[in-house]
Amino acid sequence: MTSRAKQKVVVVGAGPVGSLAALYAAARGDDVEVYELRGDLRIPSTVPLNFTKSINLSLSHRGITAIKGSKRENVIRKILQEAFPIYGRMIHGGGDGKLWEAPQAYDVHGRNNHSADRGTLNNVLLDELERMPNIKLFFNHKLTGADFRANKAWFERRIPGEAPLPGSSGRVPEIEVDFDYLIGADGAHSATRYHMMKFARVNYEQEYIDTLWCEFRIPPSPQNDFLISPSHLHIWPGKEFMFIALPSVDKSFTCTLFAPAIHFAKLERSTQDLLEFFGAHFPGVSPQLISPNDLVEQFTTNPHLPLISIKCKPHHYSSSVVIVGDAAHAVLPFYGQGLNAGLEDIQVLFEYLDANGVYNPDADQGARALARQLAFQEYTDNRAADAHAINDLSRQNYVEMRQGIKQPLYRLRKYIEEALYHYVPSLGWQTQYTRVSFSNQRYSEIIQVNRRQGRILGAVFGSTILSVLAIAGVLVWKQPTRVSPLAGLREVSRGLLSKISG
Repeated sequence: MTSRAKQKVVVVGAGPVGSLAALYAAARGDDVEVYELRGDLRIPSTVPLNFTKSINLSLSHRGITAIKGSKRENVIRKILQEAFPIYGRMIHGGGDGKLWEAPQAYDVHGRNNHSADRGTLNNVLLDELERMPNIKLFFNHKLTGADFRANKAWFERRIPGEAPLPGSSGRVPEIEVDFDYLIGADGAHSATRYHMMKFARVNYEQEYIDTLWCEFRIPPSPQNDFLISPSHLHIWPGKEFMFIALPSVDKSFTCTLFAPAIHFAKLERSTQDLLEFFGAHFPGVSPQLISPNDLVEQFTTNPHLPLISIKCKPHHYSSSVVIVGDAAHAVLPFYGQGLNAGLEDIQVLFEYLDANGVYNPDADQGARALARQLAFQEYTDNRAADAHAINDLSRQNYVEMRQGIKQPLYRLRKYIEEALYHYVPSLGWQTQYTRVSFSNQRYSEIIQVNRRQGRILGAVFGSTILSVLAIAGVLVWKQPTRVSPLAGLREVSRGLLSKISG
């Protein structure tokens, strides 16, 4: 490669993260080739790797900012046109034959996330890739090998329905591809990461949590309208499990049951067990929103899938390969940040590439390779900490969603933090959720700030309780027959909780 020559970038994976990576590289003048294991993802007959087609995603400020960084306003406009604004959670419950629901706003200033269909988002990005003259798409290509010292990769070209050539060994022919650098965006079971680990000393941690998930669908009403509010993430919480629902463009809701494997095993035994389970723990779902027959059919037909958590470091090797998205950090879905973190990876990665002069037009091949290596190292050093942080936050949020959101202490802290954020913004006090969803603050910094806020609130709570107890003690000492020692504390608690509930 001579001075001012283009780099050749190979992207493995044509999902949203890989597609965005291709757009970023192509916008800087690189020649980009995208290789995808599956067929064209825009074709309805293409089967997703997890065998479900209608998973809704939560697109937040981070993801939107990253897509806007591609400098293609038409892309983010089309995506948001097909997405629904989500302004908060709607908590559902019931008892004694009465159903209730309670909204919890995400943000005191009314900011919102978006419920986006994965397929629609991916299709918009792929359509944009096809319009770029310096991007080539290769579907049905499986990464089978890579030499990250020689900067070569090998792919099997698999044409659906095509048999091996007569006289061949039955193996699918491989093609060899050269590159300046390769971006692995090929998901949790990444072939790129597997081959990179032959060259880099990668610390790798994988865990399947004891929770399975199954997808359901709430249909539109007979009048073709939403049966419940389309402006909320709906949650039916349980101590060990939960049921959630997100709106879709066709006025239906994409729903997910999360529960430990032992509960799925019990529910698989009989139709009656399934219906009684939903009736007891998710009041108002069936028959009000999903008919019993549809509930049974969907539970029986749709797969019961595991949830994987992956941490690894480094995220690169030398100047030749870097992994992004789930390939680098598969996170649990309970903060809605898996997609957003992956998209943000691309923005952060190219900020380091730019800052280190990789796209300096006067740099020769050697200088660019050195600059890439420095950029990749900075990306690993900073992004790995944030990837591990959002992994931990997502795990913690599962506990909050299925039981914490109903606890008085959770509601009390949320109320106080939101009040401080709204009325005294100069303090810089925000809820953890606000920082995660409505800012680009580093995930690792958010954990540190939230712990500091927790310590301060804990000290304030402790001082308040001690003061109330002291006042109650004085009153009891002065008027022992007229004042209960817990009356003051009880009144304070009632007042706070009535404000929170209201």
